[in-house]
Amino acid sequence: MSKITQAVVHEITYEAEDIGFDQGGFDFVYVPGNRQKMTRYALTIETGDGCRGEYVGQWGATPMAMAQTVMLASRLPGRDAWQRELINDEFKRALRQYDHMGHGMIDIVLWDWAGKRLGTSVSNLLGGFRKRLPTYASTPHGDRHGGLSTKEHYVDFAKQCYDLGYRAFKVHGWWDGNVEEEIGVVLALGEAVGDRMRLMLDPACHIRNFADCLSLGLACDEAGFMWLEDPMRDTGVSFHAHKLLRERIKTPILMTEHVRGLEPKADCAVAGATDFLRADPEYDMGITGTMKIAHLAESLGLDVEIHACGPAHRAVMSAIRNTNYYEVFLCSPKCSNPMPPVYTCGYEDSLEGVGADGCFPVPDGPGLGVVHDWDYIRAHTTAKFEFRL
Repeated sequence: MSKITQAVVHEITYEAEDIGFDQGGFDFVYVPGNRQKMTRYALTIETGDGCRGEYVGQWGATPMAMAQTVMLASRLPGRDAWQRELINDEFKRALRQYDHMGHGMIDIVLWDWAGKRLGTSVSNLLGGFRKRLPTYASTPHGDRHGGLSTKEHYVDFAKQCYDLGYRAFKVHGWWDGNVEEEIGVVLALGEAVGDRMRLMLDPACHIRNFADCLSLGLACDEAGFMWLEDPMRDTGVSFHAHKLLRERIKTPILMTEHVRGLEPKADCAVAGATDFLRADPEYDMGITGTMKIAHLAESLGLDVEIHACGPAHRAVMSAIRNTNYYEVFLCSPKCSNPMPPVYTCGYEDSLEGVGADGCFPVPDGPGLGVVHDWDYIRAHTTAKFEFRL
């Protein structure tokens, strides 16, 4: 037994440059000259044998998720750090009336601890065999400030990404869900780069009615898109509506980013509502939860696509056969993604970080294989929650 003696949550506050929110107030877009206040959080655990696990959350580390992580972290001291499956199952029940978004951080830290305790990478513990991950550039939402404001901007940016090494490109459209504008981008990209790049579209639930979703899906058919992801205003949870859409277009549907965990994703697949499943270790109850979803998809002959990016995301993808692309999230021609600079080991998820082969590497050091910048984290900590035996 390796008893957990302490768990600490650090809230981090920092500023991101040239990025802000769209007119709807929720999606990140390019805003020149803006300095956007951001919060993320880090979690550490320590055991009585002196071993430490740590993780700084990425896209799932929102203030809402942090509240759930703090609640769960208070229950960690005294538990056996090896018992990830038991902890995962009990914490899943504990958050049954919530959305589970704070659960993933706990499990990821336990995996990082286990890798460090054994002196090997999480990728090795999972049976990882991929060393480099084919990657797509994933844009922020369209803006009205000259970044990604027109279909021509998207085409120019896709060509820039191709020149950097990317062979796949995903569009997030505009907040107002103007279907003619969205169709224009789809057709322009298909004509300009469809012969040499895999193309995906994610309206992120901005399209307001079924008729518009169908028109957009037919445009994706014409342009040869690899998938259409969460188009409907239902917020991606209506299996019946997506089944109807899937039956009427040729482009594969990708769903389940917005339903948490194994069982509802299984229901979606069995209902015939999706062609691909989505999973994210921060969203879906950690590395443990993500691997369960990957094996579910494998059992049904489906692929699972990992949402967003980060060290935990690379580790799970390294060990999944039935997956296609790593997502480098919120790549813009005018600004960097709004993640804090929390590594001292050279790890990055930047647009320019892609290799000439269109891939990103899987870290192979102990645990998640990254070294965190604790000087930066401590200097930007605005709240701290400590739980000890």
